[in-house]
Amino acid sequence: MPPRQRPRSSAAAAARMEDVARAAGVSMITVSRALNAPDKLAAATLARVRAAIDSLRYVPNLTAGSLASRRSRIVAAIVPTISNSIFSETVDGLAQALAPRGYQLLLGQTHYRADEEAALVDAFLGRRVDGIVLTGLAHARGVRAGLQRAGVPVVETWDLGPRPIDMLVGFSNAAAGEAAARYLAGKGYGPLGFIGGDDDRSAARLAGFRAGAKACRLGDIAVATVTSPSTLDEGAAALAALMQRADPPRAVFCTNDMLAAGAVFECRRRRIAVPAKVAVMGFADLPIAAGMEPALTTIQVRSGEMGQRVGAMLLRRLDGLAPEQRIVDVGFAVVERASA
Repeated sequence: MPPRQRPRSSAAAAARMEDVARAAGVSMITVSRALNAPDKLAAATLARVRAAIDSLRYVPNLTAGSLASRRSRIVAAIVPTISNSIFSETVDGLAQALAPRGYQLLLGQTHYRADEEAALVDAFLGRRVDGIVLTGLAHARGVRAGLQRAGVPVVETWDLGPRPIDMLVGFSNAAAGEAAARYLAGKGYGPLGFIGGDDDRSAARLAGFRAGAKACRLGDIAVATVTSPSTLDEGAAALAALMQRADPPRAVFCTNDMLAAGAVFECRRRRIAVPAKVAVMGFADLPIAAGMEPALTTIQVRSGEMGQRVGAMLLRRLDGLAPEQRIVDVGFAVVERASA
């Protein structure tokens, strides 16, 4: 017969909250605050409690805490993709804003599909998240009404519009596209080309780009559309397609820096000088933009600030306070570098 297992000793048993309180010399309420509202404790007290938690390897029972408080202390963020870094700074800024208050971030990706977003919203609501962050303003039928019925705080990001579900932090994609066209026109470039994805925010940038080109009397835009999420290879292939036109563009605006980098690399393969023969402009000001050769002219969006503002708005609502602003425009800026 196999030997009987010994029962675990009390030293090996899972630590309880009262064990942490005893080790730190504080009350259980103070331990709870250290876990759920650390900003409300003095630094020395918080350090003492955290040291006891680490020493005892205490793991809080989050399920019991959420049942008692009706709070999961989880915020869900839904982004189109995690395959490139375009949304990562927003997610990082959001996580940094939430962490000091004991909130964790749950992340889902839609692959730019509205039905995937709807399924994620349902799944996260079923898990009783305390707030939801969405990317963009275009959602599947029923998502807006479902979120409003659920009553959880919602913040939409990466766009602007007059009728958010609840709250909104972003910038105008159409205005950014128009600014790109006006910048390129001001540098004397024309005709213009556009490389962008098949999502609604890229469509808004194209609409703005066309409006800016029309205002500057530059005529029609040569457009190459790629599948979202886009890659370096798609940027290269799109640039090659535009260069095969009878009247190839003199400057190309790409709706993200990965596409723009692919376009520049394709120009180098074809021995097309950038910007002497073709200027290339990107969007987002990712780290690759400044590190390329030539460095990439781009539209800078304040993605990290977006995440921080979203976090602050959610926390204010979770504290039972009305938002100071329901719609926040973080703006954008043209960053001029060597590629255009």
